[in-house]
Amino acid sequence: MLIPLLFILGGYLCGSVLFARLAVGLFGKTAILSESRDANPGAANAFQYGGFWCGVLVLCGDLTKGFLPVQLCLAYADLFAPLPLLLPLALAAPVIGHTFPLFYRFRGGKGIAVTFGCLLGLWPLWEPVAYFALAFVFFSVILRVSPHFYRTVVTYLVTLGLLFFRCPPVAWSSFLLMSCAVLLRFHLSKEEREHMVVNVLWKS
Repeated sequence: MLIPLLFILGGYLCGSVLFARLAVGLFGKTAILSESRDANPGAANAFQYGGFWCGVLVLCGDLTKGFLPVQLCLAYADLFAPLPLLLPLALAAPVIGHTFPLFYRFRGGKGIAVTFGCLLGLWPLWEPVAYFALAFVFFSVILRVSPHFYRTVVTYLVTLGLLFFRCPPVAWSSFLLMSCAVLLRFHLSKEEREHMVVNVLWKS
């Protein structure tokens, strides 16, 4: 019981390290948080308001803090055998930590890059990250949903449905927990939400 809880806590604390906030100190790019519309401490704002290298640092950090804890959990998955229901929570813990970080009074980022990192950590199970990436591309390019808030909601829900039918229960259930954390963070965001618009590529 103790070791699975330590994995969950470790993943959560890794997720609670917000690299965008660290980049503000390292690069002096306060605009990441002060000038962006949503004040989201994430990779997109780091690239847009902090520059290329600032964005690379934040993106790599967010991917890594999702990837490594998940890989570590899977390497010691046998330890979760007495309480298998804790494994999905451990796999989702970095996303939960990023969206509701202990170090920043539970005011975190949106968690999209960390979700990618966690899904990459499920390798050699490649379907989850592939479905997630394809859904984001599809709803960003082919059937374009805007603004970003609605695109993210649709992407997570569609990916969740695909994983339910195509992947092992542990992958689906862990992504369910990730989705709940991300969508709750979006719901609590003070970002202004415009009406949802859907455009198709061939009519643009």
